Amino acid sequence: MPRRPRRLRANGHIRDLVRETHLRRDDLIMPVFISHGTNIHREIPSMPGIFQHSLDTLDRELDAICQAGLSRVILFGIPQAKDAVGSDAFDDQGGIIQRAVRHIKTHYPQLYVITDVCFCEYTDHGHCGVLSEEGRLLNDPTLANLQRQTLSHARAGADMLAPSGMIDGMIGAMRQALDAGGHHDLPLMSYAVKYASAFYGPFRDAVDSAPQSGDRRAYQMDPANAREALIEAALDVEEGADILMVKPALAYLDIVASIRANFDLPVAAYNVSGEYSMVKAAAARGWVDERALATEKLLSMKRAGADIIITYFARDLAGELP
Repeated sequence: MPRRPRRLRANGHIRDLVRETHLRRDDLIMPVFISHGTNIHREIPSMPGIFQHSLDTLDRELDAICQAGLSRVILFGIPQAKDAVGSDAFDDQGGIIQRAVRHIKTHYPQLYVITDVCFCEYTDHGHCGVLSEEGRLLNDPTLANLQRQTLSHARAGADMLAPSGMIDGMIGAMRQALDAGGHHDLPLMSYAVKYASAFYGPFRDAVDSAPQSGDRRAYQMDPANAREALIEAALDVEEGADILMVKPALAYLDIVASIRANFDLPVAAYNVSGEYSMVKAAAARGWVDERALATEKLLSMKRAGADIIITYFARDLAGELP
């Protein structure tokens, strides 16, 4: 007798019963943009529904996140002033992320706070570290500053750090600094496989981090390369990463699947700004069902092997998920 797979699709009860992949609220992390200043609640033009918040307006966003049932956020900062080395990033008292972490841990202790650890938002040149006079990113001086930023975020009370610069040796340098500083239990979610992608455009609007000269192809990965992703991930595992991230997610589901197949650590996927904004733009024209399409995209990331998804849809979708 021929098999009839449609028997297992006949109604919602049987489809729910045999479903292979599940998208849950606990899979999601919501990005939050925090700016110096006061009375800032500024919608990002290229990211409808996503805002920059100053500390005095931040609670509005945090309340919405908690009401949606989310418990994990990742913070990105917009400093008051930028300089050549991004010194706001390691300013214990005045740094925008440090102040935000302390605020959240005081007023929203139920939230798990992850901080992005990088320099592109904080440097006046828009690159992810220290530059030479010729404009070349200097790896080892950047690692030294990365250690300063790491310890500053740890002292502020961050629950997890997420280095995003694709700097060689960044996980080892951060782990060394954390261990020496007594922060042995602080986990690192490495942007282990981060491509030089055109999907980042709206994010650079959000934090004003577009490079003032050149681009980031000398340190972010070539979109044409897949085997190299395994090398990058293996190095981060050796250096002490706790979670491996692939960024972007949607155009790199093959990479998500490859990392899942080759490593035992949890895998995160970043559903980045361009992926978000494309759905928003099409939905605004009535071309697609926004929630259905967003949910299907996130489900594809889980199906590819992601355990964790960072997504700008998290706040709006979480209430509909188990």
